[in-house]
Amino acid sequence: MLLAIDTATLASGVALATADKLVAEIIVQTKKTHSERLMPHIEQLLELGQVAKEDITAIAVSIGPGSFTGLRIGLATAKALAYVWRVPVVGVSTLAALAYACPAPNSLLCPLLDAQKGNVYQAVYRWEAGNLIEITAPRVIAHQDAIKELKEQPLPVMMLGEGAVLFQEAIVAAGSPIELAPPHVILPRAGSVALLGHQMLAQGINDDAMTLEPLYIRRSEAEVLWEQRHGACV
Repeated sequence: MLLAIDTATLASGVALATADKLVAEIIVQTKKTHSERLMPHIEQLLELGQVAKEDITAIAVSIGPGSFTGLRIGLATAKALAYVWRVPVVGVSTLAALAYACPAPNSLLCPLLDAQKGNVYQAVYRWEAGNLIEITAPRVIAHQDAIKELKEQPLPVMMLGEGAVLFQEAIVAAGSPIELAPPHVILPRAGSVALLGHQMLAQGINDDAMTLEPLYIRRSEAEVLWEQRHGACV
């Protein structure tokens, strides 16, 4: 049984899954911080799924890109539990997990997350023979540029993620071939992190709990401001 944690965005999610079955999942979007609700949700999840801590054989965690604070909270919790329970941990791309929740063949899947100042974290995926294939690696790009690029694609394009919600007006205005994903798949699912985690572990992919780091892509606003005020370190 694998435990999945996703705190990369405003949504907080935890899930339990076997390799072929989603056993239980909790997804919440409230004003409480991830640090307040994550551990209580894990405890509640284990109770709802009737799973003992001893039954957990691995942990999957969404590693970004996304909210810097949310990523740190999720990753710190996953590392601590992996260490205490002595189980492997695997880091799952937040953008890949978003795309995984939308099994739309013959389409491009474009998850977007807010990267501040009109920019988005973006990647592009496509389903091929039942496998999710990365077409464009995670990057930071102005949302207008992302929309312009995808507007020229010959295939239908499905936009997902908080960035798609944030820039919904521009996406809708762009028209065909771009569409906004329906509400039930537009936001992250810990269940997707869990199932992708199982796939990665089956492929022999796992991470060192001591060295696993978030996928930030860009520096935090605090780091940029500090460098502007004090100069770059030599």
